[in-house]
Amino acid sequence: MNKFTRQILRNGLVAFLFALLALPAAAQRGSDPSIWNESMERFAREDRTYPPAMGAVLLTGSSSIARWNDQAAKALAPLTVISRGFGGSVMNDVLHHLDTVALKYKPRAILIYEGDNDTAYGIAEEEILGALKKIVDKVHKELPETRIYVMAVKPSTLRVDVWDNAQRVNAGYKEIAKHNPQVYYVDSATPFLKADGSVMTDIFVEDGLHLNPMGNLIWGSVIRAALMPQEARYE
Repeated sequence: MNKFTRQILRNGLVAFLFALLALPAAAQRGSDPSIWNESMERFAREDRTYPPAMGAVLLTGSSSIARWNDQAAKALAPLTVISRGFGGSVMNDVLHHLDTVALKYKPRAILIYEGDNDTAYGIAEEEILGALKKIVDKVHKELPETRIYVMAVKPSTLRVDVWDNAQRVNAGYKEIAKHNPQVYYVDSATPFLKADGSVMTDIFVEDGLHLNPMGNLIWGSVIRAALMPQEARYE
């Protein structure tokens, strides 16, 4: 192998490494939903120890829901809720694990928060919305009367650079809800914006993504306001 050939190969390797680093975070992290199998096993252990009620309100989604798991029951009382958030997840993960995180409990309502990581990882809007449509179809095939509440992607100081993408996803969520009377769009974006449209800066912990106590109060009030008109009558 001559010097010129070695140089081409070396340059090609460098280009490949830069291309790899430039891939969306989702590709770097891997797109295999089985990475959440351990979380599913933990939920199963919780079910054996504390069997949840059938026909409750099921909450699932990424870290903004997962970090709220232990606060949900108190914040949404007197609603009977089952918290099954798993942080770091994307919409396709919920679809893949739908039987485990939701359908097995035969919930009367399911609230989903996804799209935050999806947009940050560079997952295409069409893929996010497509996964949501499949979730809706699968839920209603098995549980035709179950209501689905889809939360908008919230803004954050960490992910300002993908906020435009998130807003397009939110518009897609709203459109899906518009055409299905069993699907409700929850505006969990506007309450976190200032009057000028910029994101509030005093509602996050240091990472600029996850909510502090003040942010959680807003978060909880948004979810409560969305659920109560329909779900309180079934308690």
